[in-house]
Amino acid sequence: MSRRERRAVDIFNLSFLDVVSCGFGAIILLLVIVKVAEPHVIEKLAVDLSGLVQKLEQELYDMRGETTQLNRELTEKQQQLSSVRERLARLKGELSSLRGQYNTTRNDYEAQTVIASRLASAKQKMSEEMRRLLGSDYRRRDSNIGGIPVDSEYIIFIIDTSGSMNQNAWPLVLRKVSEVLEIYPQVKGIQVMNDMGDYMFSQYKGRWIQDTPARRKAIVTRLAGWRPFSNSSPVEGIEAAIRRFHAKDKRISLYVFGDDFARGSIQAVLDTVDKLNRADRSGRRRVRIHAVGFPVIFAQGGLPLNTVRFAALMRKLAENNDGSFVGLNSTRP
Repeated sequence: MSRRERRAVDIFNLSFLDVVSCGFGAIILLLVIVKVAEPHVIEKLAVDLSGLVQKLEQELYDMRGETTQLNRELTEKQQQLSSVRERLARLKGELSSLRGQYNTTRNDYEAQTVIASRLASAKQKMSEEMRRLLGSDYRRRDSNIGGIPVDSEYIIFIIDTSGSMNQNAWPLVLRKVSEVLEIYPQVKGIQVMNDMGDYMFSQYKGRWIQDTPARRKAIVTRLAGWRPFSNSSPVEGIEAAIRRFHAKDKRISLYVFGDDFARGSIQAVLDTVDKLNRADRSGRRRVRIHAVGFPVIFAQGGLPLNTVRFAALMRKLAENNDGSFVGLNSTRP
């Protein structure tokens, strides 16, 4: 028993010392490794930080360059803005001067319109077709619509039904329509449309109304309360009438009643009508275009641009299409 106990004690003591010795050795080895690697880690960190600083400095330099460029562009834009403002001020001054010229010549313009109407009336001569329709002994009883040749067998009224016309000139419109009918004792067909191309009598849409005393009276009666929508532009009605009714074997006259031309290009209208209403070999147009200008907006003062545009358009249309333009000097019936 004593031998077994002593042998066990010896084995235990040796194993314990081995473990302790190995533990101390491992600790010493770790300390040596750490001490050796530490300078390399510090050196690597220093290199990395130096590269980061250089990168940030380069970005800062680039940003300063972009800022300089943006400041230069901003200065140029400010200079351009100043130039545009100066030009705008100059144009405003020119516009003010032109308006003053328009106001100064307004009375002259109205006087010239009346004189031109009287001259056209003085130059009026009866054609062979007028003699055939009215007789060689016919004398016009009303000179207020002088200057308009009466040589057609079909007539179409294109009437501006806008608010300005209805409110300020409608009694005069009724009178002028009656006067035009009176100077045509007998025609083969009549039609009445507004400036948008809408027909007064829907049952006669696209075809001629037979000329009878009863039908003439019905036209004037219906016109008194006729109020279809209008955009204050005679273009649509003129184009619709020519497209639908022009014919080689018919002599047609359009009578355009209005007071302003609110939108669109004058030249574009002239070009379109010229294509629709071509002249024949003798140089005569299929459709005559006459116009009567009502000074509705003139009566309110000033020289409105839309009224001037209407007069310019109607004068040129009448000139190009064998017709006459008459500018009235009052809205009183």
